[in-house]
Amino acid sequence: MKITFYGQNTLALEINGKHIIVDPFITGNPLANEKVDLQDLKADYVLLTHAHQDHTLDAEAIAKQNEATLVSNFEIANHYQAKGINVHPMNHGGSWEFDFGTVKYVNAVHTSSFPDGSYGGQPGGFIIEANEKCLYIAGDTALHADMKLIPLRHQVDLAVLPIGDNFTMGVDDAILASDFIECNRVLGCHYDTFDVIKIDHDLALEKFKMKKKELILLPIGESVNV
Repeated sequence: MKITFYGQNTLALEINGKHIIVDPFITGNPLANEKVDLQDLKADYVLLTHAHQDHTLDAEAIAKQNEATLVSNFEIANHYQAKGINVHPMNHGGSWEFDFGTVKYVNAVHTSSFPDGSYGGQPGGFIIEANEKCLYIAGDTALHADMKLIPLRHQVDLAVLPIGDNFTMGVDDAILASDFIECNRVLGCHYDTFDVIKIDHDLALEKFKMKKKELILLPIGESVNV
């Protein structure tokens, strides 16, 4: 798996020749909108953790320009199906084997509504397994005890965890989350985009290092492999 970070929670995954975009928020992200051109993004699938605008803003445009399949909870899938987009609805605890690997939709503790206030279902995260590797994308979430269930079924190789605090976990809770899921390699997300989620990079890296864990803070457009 190759994972490219495009700011906030936006990821581009390359798995078994397929391209997956997760939570696309680019045109509205001041840190990314001049660095990333939507027209350059390839997508066979678009995965959405929840309905908030900083996760869905560019989903319709990317899905339509690529004729991609959008994968999310039942309510979000219905929302985009009504716009003429091909969808695959999921719900918590369910998994499905796609042509790139297996995806499971898991719990997150957050809220979920579209910009107009309409209901966006319950928020979630994704566990993606392919080629004997496992990626956990937590989505926007608080630290929660259900994370302890993940290693009972999955051996996570890389966890994508929010670290910006205020709206989600902060750095200290992300460290505890990595204990819960038994994964010491973490890609940080949901930080720096807005004033209330700006972090001290050096302090965050040091806190993880003190716990003998690796925190990866990727510049926009750079990649990591699993």
